[in-house]
Amino acid sequence: MNRYHRQMLFPQIGEAGQQALTKSSVLVVGAGALGTVICDQLVRAGIGYIRMIDRDYVELHNLQRQTLFDEDDVAATMPKAVAAKQKLEKANSGVHIEAITGNVSKENIDQLLQDIDIVLDGTDNFATRFLLNDACFKYNIPYSYGGVVSSRGMTAFFIPGETPCLRCLMKEGGANGQTCDTVGVLAPAVNMIASFQVMETLKFLTCNKESLRNSLHVLDIWKNQQYDVKFSEQSASCPTCVQRRYPALQASAADEETVLCGRNTVQIHRKQKMDLSEWEQRLSNVATVKKTPFLLKVFFDNQLEFAIFPDGRVLVQGTEDIVLARAQYDRYIGS
Repeated sequence: MNRYHRQMLFPQIGEAGQQALTKSSVLVVGAGALGTVICDQLVRAGIGYIRMIDRDYVELHNLQRQTLFDEDDVAATMPKAVAAKQKLEKANSGVHIEAITGNVSKENIDQLLQDIDIVLDGTDNFATRFLLNDACFKYNIPYSYGGVVSSRGMTAFFIPGETPCLRCLMKEGGANGQTCDTVGVLAPAVNMIASFQVMETLKFLTCNKESLRNSLHVLDIWKNQQYDVKFSEQSASCPTCVQRRYPALQASAADEETVLCGRNTVQIHRKQKMDLSEWEQRLSNVATVKKTPFLLKVFFDNQLEFAIFPDGRVLVQGTEDIVLARAQYDRYIGS
């Protein structure tokens, strides 16, 4: 426990709190800007088990704010979850880290939440956030929400049965349409929001609930502004924490096509799995292909690219036009 000596000197944590942390399990969804800072701090704090999931791979523009990656990861087209695990294990070999390259959906969320104490949000879209919110309130798991764009960020720690949920604070559809691709994002804002998320998580796991913020915390570090919106009562019309209908978990046709925030990319997920060697052979006659152990990159003459993953996902890069992406997919992958 000498590794955590300075942390244990903080009286509200102490030896008992540190022991509680080493027995805790968390799920971090997203290994990008927020997720890398969250995972780094959790690993160094001694959380016993961290399950992380991310659907993307490392690109050069990530390095400005995604603190676990480097240029070698870019050159190797490393999946973010895999690259993050490699870095984190060097920081603390005593933490068990499970890295999953894939997409969070209503089909796999139950499995991802197995034996998890807290879910931390490192995502970039409200569709996934509402899915996490609904799943956490259904299974009585605290949910740490965080979001950052430009120099602004917000975060809240939701506890089923004790606080309102994300749907009580925000309407479906989320923010005002601004993304990192249109207005940018500053790394210090990311680090601050991720740190607030981790701090609330440590308070909860060490049985210091009386110190939780119990509000939506909002900041703009460029304008030197921050304030709290105190939690109100649960909304009587909330379909999640009051009516318990959990709309994001309702059975319906799978969401096959998603525009990825700030990526000029459309994700299409129609197949359960894809053999990379087979698709390398199929597409090598019509495009330039590059296969890694984790994915297949396909470069077309029309400036569009595919990133094909073994779990059946295809990222159509170079457009946010779903119709164009679908046409490119149908032309070369088919139905």
